[in-house]
Amino acid sequence: MGNGVSIKIGLKCEESGDINYTTYKNPKTYTEKMAIKKYCPRLKKHTLHKEVKLKS
Repeated sequence: MGNGVSIKIGLKCEESGDINYTTYKNPKTYTEKMAIKKYCPRLKKHTLHKEVKLKS
């Protein structure tokens, strides 16, 4: 992204262990780890996805 503050993170499924989504967040304003219910294609249902760091 252009602002230089946001970092790219992955969203990992808690049940299957797959990283299904990537997104950006500003670590200065959102300090805690992100946890969102998203669709897991492998399990074909909505599960909790937690933030993980991506290798860059």
